Amino acid sequence: MSDSRSIHELLEQYSESHRNPVNELIHMVCVPLIVFSLLGLLWALHPLVAAAAAAAAMVYYFKLSVPFAKGMLIMALVMLGVLAALPPITVLPLSIAIFVLAWVGQFIGHQIEGRKPSFFDDLRFLLIGPLFVLSFLYRRLRWAY
Repeated sequence: MSDSRSIHELLEQYSESHRNPVNELIHMVCVPLIVFSLLGLLWALHPLVAAAAAAAAMVYYFKLSVPFAKGMLIMALVMLGVLAALPPITVLPLSIAIFVLAWVGQFIGHQIEGRKPSFFDDLRFLLIGPLFVLSFLYRRLRWAY
């Protein structure tokens, strides 16, 4: 996954298919839910699998942007903490339900946008989506990334 594009270039490219305010709002809700549900699906296999996947994503994020990586680390730790607090029997069905509903939301957003999701062109954008959401928070707080 070697790429010389900066985090700013990646976010700009990602945002090209995320300009409609309704689609952006849908992404603000659905992208974190998808991340949570993916961690939940991996957690259902074994908690260490979910932790390893989160750690692998952090390596990529730290290469892109330390401020974003810190935000993603906090988000991942909170999500893993929630998964640890849930009754184990509920993690898999809850994760499947959230995953399906959140992806339905994403595709509705892209229907409204009139553009296909960015990851259809480059799977790396599955990892950039959460940073796109985090960038809204960072801009609101006037934090650099």
